[in-house]
Amino acid sequence: MGRKWNNIKEKKASKDKQTSRIYAKFGREIYVAAKQGEPDPESNQSLKFVLERAKTYSVPKHIVDRAIEKAKGGGDENFDEIRYEGFGPNGSMVIVDTLTNNVNRTAADVRASFGKNGGNLGVNGSVSYMFDATAVIGVEGKSADDVLEILMEADVDARDILEEDGVVIVYAEPDQFHVVQEALKQAGIEEFSVAELTMLAQNDIELPADAQEQFEKLIDVLEDLEDVQQVYHNVDLGE
Repeated sequence: MGRKWNNIKEKKASKDKQTSRIYAKFGREIYVAAKQGEPDPESNQSLKFVLERAKTYSVPKHIVDRAIEKAKGGGDENFDEIRYEGFGPNGSMVIVDTLTNNVNRTAADVRASFGKNGGNLGVNGSVSYMFDATAVIGVEGKSADDVLEILMEADVDARDILEEDGVVIVYAEPDQFHVVQEALKQAGIEEFSVAELTMLAQNDIELPADAQEQFEKLIDVLEDLEDVQQVYHNVDLGE
């Protein structure tokens, strides 16, 4: 799973260069999660998950608080969660998750992004069958054996536990995200370098240099769209 972890690292690194944009996306995601349930993460698992993710991106407290207060105040903005699936250069596969208050605008923007960058939109299910929904949790300061022992003692299952670049990565079923995290917290781990529910490709592919350059532009354009929250793909971006 090393290359999959590389893709997550690359994704986080690219977003670190666009802090204002990623903060805005988190603000929208926090607002939607808080509005759909209780604005209290202890009773709203969706909100709790978003807030855990936000910590790993160092989203400022005032942005979190503002989004939750907006939801408490009965904000009248309504967003739809829509997933798009498509193909990039050389048959690469891309999944785009959006939160939108204007479905027509978002569909046109996503379609144009693919079309102008060597790709095309597919139908629902044309790509996602080649990906697995996965909880990915990363911790530092522990060995893979340490983490395995913690999870075994808590009777928590994981798909895989790997130590890569000084970070221990736990791959688990999506419904085990909070279970894994709680077991690690009970063992004294408070900080997580990664806390994601993601779509991991079953098989990553490598692209020739010219196609990879075009592919990376496609991903950048998609991630720049206001309504796009997450972009997943099956290309090994390397180090």
